[in-house]
Amino acid sequence: MDGHNDSVPSVGKQALSDFSTVTLNGEATTAELSAASALTNGDTQCSSTAETVDQTLDSLVEDIKELSLEPKAVPLVRASGTATLTPADQLWSTHRDKAVKLRMEGSGIASETPRTVHQLFLEAVEQCGDYPALKSKKEGQWVTLTWREYYKQCRAAAKSFLKLGLERYHGVGILGFNAAEWFISDIGCIFAGGLAAGIYTTNSPEACMYVAANCEANILVVENQKQLDKILQVKDQLPHLKAIVQYRGEPQQKAPFIYTWEEFMKLGSDVPDEQLNARIDSLRANECCTLIYTSGTTGNPKGVMLSHDNLTWTARTASTLVDYSYGDEVLVSYLPLSHVAAQMVDIWLSMTFGGTVYFADPDALKGSLGTTLREARPTYFLGVPRVWEKMQEKMKAMGMKASPMRRRVANWAKSIGLQYNYSAMNGENVVPWGYMLANNLVFKKVRAALGLDRCKICFTGAAPISKDTLEYFMSLNIPLMELYGMSESSGPHTVSVNHDYSITSCGKVMPGCKTKLENPDNEGIGEICFWGRHIFMGYLNMVDKTAEALDQDGWLHSGDLGKHDRNKFLFITGRIKELIITAGGENIPPVPIEDKLKAEVPILSNVMLIGDKLKFLSMLLTLKCVMDDNGEPTDDLSPEALDYCQQHGVTATKVSEIIANREPAIYKAIQEGLERVNAMATSNAQKVQKWVILDKDFSVPGGELGPTMKLRRPIVVKMYEDKINEMYAVAQANQ
Repeated sequence: MDGHNDSVPSVGKQALSDFSTVTLNGEATTAELSAASALTNGDTQCSSTAETVDQTLDSLVEDIKELSLEPKAVPLVRASGTATLTPADQLWSTHRDKAVKLRMEGSGIASETPRTVHQLFLEAVEQCGDYPALKSKKEGQWVTLTWREYYKQCRAAAKSFLKLGLERYHGVGILGFNAAEWFISDIGCIFAGGLAAGIYTTNSPEACMYVAANCEANILVVENQKQLDKILQVKDQLPHLKAIVQYRGEPQQKAPFIYTWEEFMKLGSDVPDEQLNARIDSLRANECCTLIYTSGTTGNPKGVMLSHDNLTWTARTASTLVDYSYGDEVLVSYLPLSHVAAQMVDIWLSMTFGGTVYFADPDALKGSLGTTLREARPTYFLGVPRVWEKMQEKMKAMGMKASPMRRRVANWAKSIGLQYNYSAMNGENVVPWGYMLANNLVFKKVRAALGLDRCKICFTGAAPISKDTLEYFMSLNIPLMELYGMSESSGPHTVSVNHDYSITSCGKVMPGCKTKLENPDNEGIGEICFWGRHIFMGYLNMVDKTAEALDQDGWLHSGDLGKHDRNKFLFITGRIKELIITAGGENIPPVPIEDKLKAEVPILSNVMLIGDKLKFLSMLLTLKCVMDDNGEPTDDLSPEALDYCQQHGVTATKVSEIIANREPAIYKAIQEGLERVNAMATSNAQKVQKWVILDKDFSVPGGELGPTMKLRRPIVVKMYEDKINEMYAVAQANQ
């Protein structure tokens, strides 16, 4: 599969990428890397011919030999390899041990020298060695690892992996909640030449087995007894598995292949540095180092192969879009690290700017996240839509308990906030009268209460977010910047930032990347296709699936539909696979209709449009309820739902009461809201005719939502097949 001609680096360019690991007394210096980077980015006035480049390199090497290195308190062990790329002539591969051709450009950020994960880490240690890197709570106190300590622990873990027999290009599966041990296992695996593979904590034993078998995992790292038990159930079906490491608590079972974290970290102490260095020297920027497994809503999960360059180039490029200060930035890690968004931000972006990562408690999404945010006070924060929605619901519920005077002040301030942020978004920067007062009375206090008072940018991504939620936070002077991308694009492809965003858009394409819309219709809506150095290598052992995702020219086909506005902002209009094609042949994107109904009827939590290959559209509805400590829906209505009931003269406090009584006021309100949505429909085929309220809300444990709260439509259709059939059978009987 050949790429574009301009993606092939020149001979001189390849020489420069090799130069990035030229060493001095066994230590590659930052001066070397920055000098090479300056050359490759066209910052010098040298000729582009290979001869001139070679002369420049000879001269530069002589200059570097004259540099004196300051001794470091803790010497860094350096890799001494002399090449960062393995020769490759294809942009894709499905083999764990094969390299790919990078989508290098002749100039600009896409021409930047490729780096391995190890090289990126060393840069962070050189810049921020004694700054805090990871903060974990132990017995109520924050415990810190500096960047230098973090690096040393990753090396120690790498040695232990080698001692346990980790083979080159074999997997290390990591199954547990976010922790320093998760990061160290991931990076230690990469240093040791393995393929790091996160496994969702919500996976069944069979789903864990699938991932471990697919990546031929030699070692599995698990959080606790609960996760260990899953692996022990399927261990006999994993012929490549050599050891299991538990990083929290003591394993109840005693077996020679089960290790505590402390035992594991000491295991490789007698492995010579030279042995690990040799493995690190074998790492190449265009070879695989990490596997991201898709959630598998439409079949078995696919192992997305990401190269060193995918991770390091994407993180460095994304970092250019934000105003960061080396060593000063703070992040909170709480989203599943087996998901590409969390991994890119928490591990690789933090490494790029030498930031500090605070680890949330495992019950973060059940309520403790707010406490961690207030303690960490992050400078950047990524929330999936459900996180922002839960914050919105909680703040609205608190607002309803406030005095009438406080409510009036808050509503006034929010109107000012919305006006100001729309003005800023449109580039007008008109500060409305009363803004400073609103900022002091409301906005600053809300930010502080949320722990976002230092936050430079609040991001949202991984699933669609409603305009209602976006405007709610805009009104509080917390505009949410929407990101868009895929596991297959190493995370981000388009990004919104404070000075350049448009509400409901996913921002603009990252520097050095390209977007094209394939087969656009008369409104300019087409399939979104990606190009850039962030594009994945291929799906592990899946040639057919890889060929479906990557076309002959190397463009990644997202399966999403979208359009650009005149300012180049990208708007997602639907997903090809999610498109409902009615029996009459009309194509209907479900999300806009679902969002409109949720905005019209605030008691609704989840709304899912049904109608594929059917004569008309219908909907599955759930009511807002209280979630228990396990994230499962209870029968109790949420405070916002209770308030909605009171406004409609309904005394019910439980979901089951409303359904059992077919509560007239609530059912009437839903029907009237639906009629208002239908009035906005562009055709009769887009009007919803039937709906049903389900007994319980959607949830991750229930299976209706994925780990990032994304609606798993095919699974929901299967789960509620009887309800759906009943709606259509009743309609048919009435005809």
